[in-house]
Amino acid sequence: MGRSAIKSEGALRALVQQAAAAAEAVPDAAPARKRGTTGNTGNAARVAASAAGEIRIIGGQWRRTKLAVLTRPDLRPTPDRVRETLFNWLGQDLAGWRCLDAFAGTGALGLEAASRNATQVRMVESDVQLAAQIKQLAQKLGATQVEVSRGDALAALQAYTAHWDLVFLDPPFSGQLFVPALKAAQAAVTAQGFIYLEAPEAWSDEALAELGLVRHRYLKAGAVHAHLLKKAEAAAD
Repeated sequence: MGRSAIKSEGALRALVQQAAAAAEAVPDAAPARKRGTTGNTGNAARVAASAAGEIRIIGGQWRRTKLAVLTRPDLRPTPDRVRETLFNWLGQDLAGWRCLDAFAGTGALGLEAASRNATQVRMVESDVQLAAQIKQLAQKLGATQVEVSRGDALAALQAYTAHWDLVFLDPPFSGQLFVPALKAAQAAVTAQGFIYLEAPEAWSDEALAELGLVRHRYLKAGAVHAHLLKKAEAAAD
């Protein structure tokens, strides 16, 4: 093979290499959603949106029963440690108690009360899918003392005066429902009743006093501040 042929073949290889490099530098028109970052992020978001975890009832007759946890922006199931502490404060047997879970979410708090023999447990949740899920589980357990409804928590609190022995308040941390919910709960519980409140920060004695409430017990667990409250006049007796 002559020098000219070798030179021509080398030049041809160089042109082929340049063309391949240029092709790799040009972004794909459509495949970005198949293998690029955008596509993977979209898939991950869709998977996360449909993902479900689970927690368990930790005490009473339905101990270890699983509760599904759907993906919702403000859904924060009360941690096991907090629920265990709460029912140590309240007592493990709630026979005769009437309880309202105003922001039911997964239903963990209300079902814990029912599992411990509460006589009446009303659970209110604004999300239609969450409400349906709690109702289905209550029916499966045969929890005839449990009433589940989709609705507004404040309206449910305001529907009764001095009726509930225990009100659970776990509103969305991102909302502005704490003060109106506490005001309504203060009127809704009996003279010796309790209000359980979860919040992103501790409520001061001064702030609670303005609402006619006092702190009976308190626990911080991670980002959750758990308060067990009573009416101020009851605490003074």
